[in-house]
Amino acid sequence: MTRSQTTLHDAAPGEALAADGLPPLRDVIARHDLAARKSLGQNFLLDLNLTGRIARAAGAIDDGTVVEIGPGPGGLTRALLYAGARKVIAIERDPRALPALAEIAERWPGRLEVIEADALEVDVTALGDGPRRIVANLPYNVATPLLLGWLKRLDTLAGMTLMFQKEVVDRLVAKPRTKDYGRLSVITQWLCHVEPVFDINPRAFTPPPKVVSTVVNLTPRSQPLCDADFATLEKVTAAAFGQRRKMLRASLKTLAGGDGEAPCARAGLAPTARAEELSVEDFCALARCL
Repeated sequence: MTRSQTTLHDAAPGEALAADGLPPLRDVIARHDLAARKSLGQNFLLDLNLTGRIARAAGAIDDGTVVEIGPGPGGLTRALLYAGARKVIAIERDPRALPALAEIAERWPGRLEVIEADALEVDVTALGDGPRRIVANLPYNVATPLLLGWLKRLDTLAGMTLMFQKEVVDRLVAKPRTKDYGRLSVITQWLCHVEPVFDINPRAFTPPPKVVSTVVNLTPRSQPLCDADFATLEKVTAAAFGQRRKMLRASLKTLAGGDGEAPCARAGLAPTARAEELSVEDFCALARCL
Protein backbone atom coordinates (compact mmCIF):
# COMPACT_ATOMS: atom_id res chain seq x y z
CA MET A 1 0.00 0.00 0.00
CA THR A 2 1.42 3.41 -0.95
CA ARG A 3 1.60 6.35 1.41
CA SER A 4 -1.26 8.09 -0.44
CA GLN A 5 -3.43 5.00 -0.14
CA THR A 6 -2.72 4.82 3.57
CA THR A 7 -3.83 8.43 3.92
CA LEU A 8 -6.98 7.69 1.99
CA HIS A 9 -7.82 4.73 4.19
CA ASP A 10 -7.03 6.38 7.53
CA ALA A 11 -8.59 9.79 6.97
CA ALA A 12 -11.65 10.78 8.98
CA PRO A 13 -15.04 10.44 7.24
CA GLY A 14 -15.53 13.22 4.69
CA GLU A 15 -11.83 14.21 4.75
CA ALA A 16 -10.30 11.51 2.56
CA LEU A 17 -8.81 12.63 -0.74
CA ALA A 18 -8.07 16.13 0.58
CA ALA A 19 -4.60 15.57 -0.86
CA ASP A 20 -5.97 15.71 -4.40
CA GLY A 21 -6.46 19.46 -4.02
CA LEU A 22 -10.15 19.37 -4.88
CA PRO A 23 -13.00 20.67 -2.68
CA PRO A 24 -15.37 18.48 -0.63
CA LEU A 25 -18.18 16.91 -2.62
CA ARG A 26 -20.89 18.84 -0.76
CA ASP A 27 -19.24 22.07 -1.90
CA VAL A 28 -19.04 20.75 -5.47
CA ILE A 29 -22.72 19.81 -5.46
CA ALA A 30 -23.76 23.20 -4.09
CA ARG A 31 -21.56 25.21 -6.47
CA HIS A 32 -22.75 23.37 -9.58
CA ASP A 33 -26.39 23.00 -8.50
CA LEU A 34 -26.12 19.22 -8.63
CA ALA A 35 -29.02 18.19 -6.41
CA ALA A 36 -29.71 14.51 -7.11
CA ARG A 37 -32.61 13.83 -9.46
CA LYS A 38 -34.87 10.85 -8.91
CA SER A 39 -35.67 10.70 -12.64
CA LEU A 40 -31.99 9.90 -13.31
CA GLY A 41 -31.75 7.36 -10.48
CA GLN A 42 -29.17 9.54 -8.72
CA ASN A 43 -27.99 8.85 -5.17
CA PHE A 44 -24.61 10.47 -4.60
CA LEU A 45 -22.07 8.74 -2.35
CA LEU A 46 -20.36 11.55 -0.45
CA ASP A 47 -18.15 9.64 1.99
CA LEU A 48 -14.80 9.65 0.23
CA ASN A 49 -13.51 6.92 2.52
CA LEU A 50 -16.14 4.63 0.99
CA THR A 51 -15.40 5.66 -2.59
CA GLY A 52 -11.74 4.96 -1.85
CA ARG A 53 -12.66 1.54 -0.56
CA ILE A 54 -14.57 0.79 -3.77
CA ALA A 55 -11.57 1.87 -5.84
CA ARG A 56 -9.28 -0.43 -3.85
CA ALA A 57 -11.75 -3.32 -4.22
CA ALA A 58 -11.28 -3.10 -8.00
CA GLY A 59 -7.69 -4.32 -7.63
CA ALA A 60 -5.00 -3.37 -10.14
CA ILE A 61 -6.27 -0.38 -12.13
CA ASP A 62 -2.96 1.14 -13.20
CA ASP A 63 -2.47 -0.94 -16.33
CA GLY A 64 -5.51 -0.32 -18.52
CA THR A 65 -8.83 1.50 -18.72
CA VAL A 66 -11.46 1.94 -16.04
CA VAL A 67 -14.97 2.69 -17.30
CA GLU A 68 -17.21 4.45 -14.78
CA ILE A 69 -20.97 4.85 -15.21
CA GLY A 70 -22.84 7.84 -13.82
CA PRO A 71 -20.02 9.65 -11.98
CA GLY A 72 -22.22 12.59 -10.93
CA PRO A 73 -20.11 15.05 -8.90
CA GLY A 74 -17.12 12.70 -9.21
CA GLY A 75 -16.56 11.11 -5.81
CA LEU A 76 -15.69 7.67 -7.17
CA THR A 77 -13.91 9.24 -10.14
CA ARG A 78 -11.56 11.05 -7.79
CA ALA A 79 -10.99 7.89 -5.75
CA LEU A 80 -10.09 5.88 -8.87
CA LEU A 81 -7.60 8.49 -10.06
CA TYR A 82 -6.16 8.88 -6.58
CA ALA A 83 -5.75 5.09 -6.34
CA GLY A 84 -3.63 5.13 -9.49
CA ALA A 85 -5.99 4.45 -12.40
CA ARG A 86 -4.02 5.00 -15.60
CA LYS A 87 -7.13 6.05 -17.53
CA VAL A 88 -10.74 6.61 -16.44
CA ILE A 89 -13.51 7.00 -19.01
CA ALA A 90 -16.64 8.30 -17.29
CA ILE A 91 -20.05 8.09 -18.97
CA GLU A 92 -22.48 10.72 -17.67
CA ARG A 93 -25.89 11.61 -19.11
CA ASP A 94 -26.55 14.57 -16.79
CA PRO A 95 -25.04 17.72 -18.39
CA ARG A 96 -25.10 19.49 -15.01
CA ALA A 97 -22.24 17.24 -13.85
CA LEU A 98 -19.89 18.04 -16.73
CA PRO A 99 -18.31 21.21 -15.22
CA ALA A 100 -17.52 19.37 -11.97
CA LEU A 101 -15.98 16.50 -13.91
CA ALA A 102 -13.99 18.97 -16.03
CA GLU A 103 -12.36 20.25 -12.83
CA ILE A 104 -11.28 16.71 -11.99
CA ALA A 105 -9.92 16.22 -15.51
CA GLU A 106 -7.89 19.41 -15.12
CA ARG A 107 -6.47 18.14 -11.83
CA TRP A 108 -5.44 14.81 -13.43
CA PRO A 109 -4.26 15.80 -16.96
CA GLY A 110 -4.70 13.15 -19.61
CA ARG A 111 -6.16 10.56 -17.24
CA LEU A 112 -9.89 11.36 -17.29
CA GLU A 113 -12.14 11.35 -20.35
CA VAL A 114 -15.82 12.24 -19.95
CA ILE A 115 -18.46 11.08 -22.42
CA GLU A 116 -21.89 12.72 -22.24
CA ALA A 117 -24.20 9.83 -23.10
CA ASP A 118 -26.72 7.30 -21.84
CA ALA A 119 -24.73 4.24 -20.70
CA LEU A 120 -27.40 1.96 -22.14
CA GLU A 121 -26.45 3.25 -25.59
CA VAL A 122 -22.66 3.04 -25.22
CA ASP A 123 -20.58 0.02 -26.23
CA VAL A 124 -17.99 -0.12 -23.46
CA THR A 125 -15.96 -2.63 -25.48
CA ALA A 126 -14.96 0.20 -27.82
CA LEU A 127 -13.65 2.46 -25.05
CA GLY A 128 -9.97 2.77 -24.22
CA ASP A 129 -7.59 -0.16 -24.31
CA GLY A 130 -7.22 -3.25 -22.18
CA PRO A 131 -7.27 -4.60 -19.66
CA ARG A 132 -10.66 -2.93 -19.36
CA ARG A 133 -12.59 -2.82 -16.08
CA ILE A 134 -15.95 -1.35 -15.17
CA VAL A 135 -16.16 0.28 -11.75
CA ALA A 136 -19.41 2.03 -10.95
CA ASN A 137 -22.09 3.01 -8.48
CA LEU A 138 -24.89 2.03 -10.85
CA PRO A 139 -28.20 3.91 -11.02
CA TYR A 140 -30.65 1.39 -9.58
CA ASN A 141 -33.21 1.92 -12.34
CA VAL A 142 -30.90 0.65 -15.12
CA ALA A 143 -28.48 -1.59 -13.22
CA THR A 144 -29.82 -4.97 -14.36
CA PRO A 145 -30.09 -4.21 -18.11
CA LEU A 146 -26.60 -2.70 -18.01
CA LEU A 147 -25.19 -5.82 -16.36
CA LEU A 148 -26.86 -8.19 -18.84
CA GLY A 149 -25.49 -6.14 -21.73
CA TRP A 150 -21.96 -6.31 -20.33
CA LEU A 151 -22.19 -10.05 -19.70
CA LYS A 152 -22.83 -10.51 -23.43
CA ARG A 153 -19.46 -8.84 -24.13
CA LEU A 154 -17.59 -10.26 -21.17
CA ASP A 155 -14.65 -11.42 -23.31
CA THR A 156 -13.59 -7.76 -23.58
CA LEU A 157 -13.58 -7.14 -19.82
CA ALA A 158 -11.01 -7.99 -17.15
CA GLY A 159 -13.57 -7.54 -14.39
CA MET A 160 -16.36 -5.46 -12.91
CA THR A 161 -16.65 -3.86 -9.48
CA LEU A 162 -20.22 -2.65 -9.19
CA MET A 163 -22.59 -1.28 -6.59
CA PHE A 164 -26.19 -2.52 -6.67
CA GLN A 165 -29.01 -2.48 -4.19
CA LYS A 166 -28.41 -5.44 -1.87
CA GLU A 167 -31.37 -7.45 -3.14
CA VAL A 168 -29.81 -7.56 -6.62
CA VAL A 169 -26.52 -8.91 -5.25
CA ASP A 170 -28.51 -11.48 -3.27
CA ARG A 171 -29.90 -12.63 -6.63
CA LEU A 172 -26.45 -12.70 -8.24
CA VAL A 173 -25.08 -15.12 -5.62
CA ALA A 174 -28.27 -17.12 -4.94
CA LYS A 175 -28.24 -20.91 -5.06
CA PRO A 176 -30.96 -23.26 -6.32
CA ARG A 177 -33.98 -23.82 -4.07
CA THR A 178 -33.76 -20.31 -2.59
CA LYS A 179 -36.21 -17.45 -3.12
CA ASP A 180 -33.57 -15.19 -4.69
CA TYR A 181 -32.43 -17.74 -7.27
CA GLY A 182 -33.47 -16.72 -10.76
CA ARG A 183 -32.50 -15.84 -14.30
CA LEU A 184 -29.87 -13.31 -13.22
CA SER A 185 -28.29 -15.87 -10.85
CA VAL A 186 -27.93 -18.46 -13.61
CA ILE A 187 -26.51 -16.22 -16.32
CA THR A 188 -24.10 -14.39 -14.01
CA GLN A 189 -22.77 -17.50 -12.29
CA TRP A 190 -22.45 -19.26 -15.65
CA LEU A 191 -19.94 -16.62 -16.77
CA CYS A 192 -18.44 -15.10 -13.60
CA HIS A 193 -17.08 -15.69 -10.16
CA VAL A 194 -19.27 -13.51 -7.94
CA GLU A 195 -17.87 -12.05 -4.69
CA PRO A 196 -19.83 -9.57 -2.53
CA VAL A 197 -17.31 -7.17 -0.97
CA PHE A 198 -19.16 -4.93 1.51
CA ASP A 199 -22.50 -3.29 2.25
CA ILE A 200 -23.13 0.47 2.40
CA ASN A 201 -25.70 2.03 4.70
CA PRO A 202 -28.32 4.27 3.03
CA ARG A 203 -27.20 7.18 5.25
CA ALA A 204 -23.93 7.38 3.28
CA PHE A 205 -25.84 8.69 0.24
CA THR A 206 -27.53 11.94 -0.69
CA PRO A 207 -30.46 11.51 -0.84
CA PRO A 208 -30.52 8.27 1.20
CA PRO A 209 -32.09 5.42 -0.76
CA LYS A 210 -34.61 3.19 0.95
CA VAL A 211 -32.38 0.12 0.63
CA VAL A 212 -28.91 -1.08 1.62
CA SER A 213 -26.36 -1.11 -1.20
CA THR A 214 -23.71 -3.77 -1.82
CA VAL A 215 -20.43 -3.63 -3.71
CA VAL A 216 -19.66 -6.82 -5.63
CA ASN A 217 -16.74 -8.06 -7.71
CA LEU A 218 -17.58 -9.98 -10.89
CA THR A 219 -14.54 -11.80 -12.30
CA PRO A 220 -14.94 -13.49 -15.70
CA ARG A 221 -14.34 -17.24 -15.68
CA SER A 222 -11.55 -18.43 -17.97
CA GLN A 223 -14.28 -20.55 -19.60
CA PRO A 224 -18.05 -20.51 -19.00
CA LEU A 225 -19.14 -22.96 -16.32
CA CYS A 226 -20.62 -25.20 -19.04
CA ASP A 227 -21.27 -25.15 -22.77
CA ALA A 228 -24.31 -23.12 -23.89
CA ASP A 229 -25.35 -20.36 -26.26
CA PHE A 230 -26.01 -17.04 -24.48
CA ALA A 231 -29.15 -16.12 -26.44
CA THR A 232 -30.69 -19.56 -25.97
CA LEU A 233 -29.83 -19.70 -22.27
CA GLU A 234 -31.39 -16.27 -21.86
CA LYS A 235 -34.62 -17.49 -23.50
CA VAL A 236 -34.73 -20.69 -21.45
CA THR A 237 -34.21 -18.93 -18.11
CA ALA A 238 -36.70 -16.20 -19.03
CA ALA A 239 -39.35 -18.80 -19.87
CA ALA A 240 -38.65 -20.98 -16.84
CA PHE A 241 -38.45 -18.22 -14.23
CA GLY A 242 -41.19 -16.16 -15.86
CA GLN A 243 -43.52 -18.90 -14.61
CA ARG A 244 -41.37 -20.19 -11.76
CA ARG A 245 -44.16 -22.02 -9.95
CA LYS A 246 -45.05 -24.00 -13.06
CA MET A 247 -43.42 -27.30 -13.97
CA LEU A 248 -40.86 -27.26 -16.76
CA ARG A 249 -43.15 -29.15 -19.13
CA ALA A 250 -45.52 -26.18 -18.97
CA SER A 251 -43.09 -23.26 -18.82
CA LEU A 252 -40.97 -24.55 -21.74
CA LYS A 253 -43.91 -25.44 -23.97
CA THR A 254 -43.73 -22.31 -26.13
CA LEU A 255 -39.97 -22.64 -26.69
CA ALA A 256 -40.24 -26.33 -27.55
CA GLY A 257 -42.95 -26.14 -30.19
CA GLY A 258 -45.71 -27.16 -27.83
CA ASP A 259 -43.90 -30.16 -26.31
CA GLY A 260 -42.26 -29.04 -23.07
CA GLU A 261 -41.41 -32.60 -22.04
CA ALA A 262 -39.12 -33.34 -25.00
CA PRO A 263 -36.20 -31.02 -24.08
CA CYS A 264 -36.44 -32.17 -20.45
CA ALA A 265 -36.10 -35.78 -21.55
CA ARG A 266 -33.12 -34.99 -23.78
CA ALA A 267 -31.45 -33.08 -20.92
CA GLY A 268 -32.15 -35.87 -18.42
CA LEU A 269 -34.40 -33.67 -16.27
CA ALA A 270 -37.78 -34.41 -14.78
CA PRO A 271 -40.48 -32.50 -16.66
CA THR A 272 -42.26 -32.01 -13.33
CA ALA A 273 -39.30 -30.06 -11.89
CA ARG A 274 -39.58 -26.30 -11.36
CA ALA A 275 -37.06 -23.65 -12.40
CA GLU A 276 -35.79 -22.95 -8.89
CA GLU A 277 -34.74 -26.61 -8.52
CA LEU A 278 -32.34 -26.59 -11.48
CA SER A 279 -28.62 -25.89 -11.29
CA VAL A 280 -26.72 -23.68 -13.72
CA GLU A 281 -25.47 -26.85 -15.43
CA ASP A 282 -29.07 -28.09 -15.79
CA PHE A 283 -30.11 -24.87 -17.54
CA CYS A 284 -27.12 -25.16 -19.86
CA ALA A 285 -28.19 -28.71 -20.73
CA LEU A 286 -31.69 -27.46 -21.57
CA ALA A 287 -30.26 -24.67 -23.73
CA ARG A 288 -28.18 -27.18 -25.67
CA CYS A 289 -31.24 -29.37 -26.24
CA LEU A 290 -33.18 -26.41 -27.61
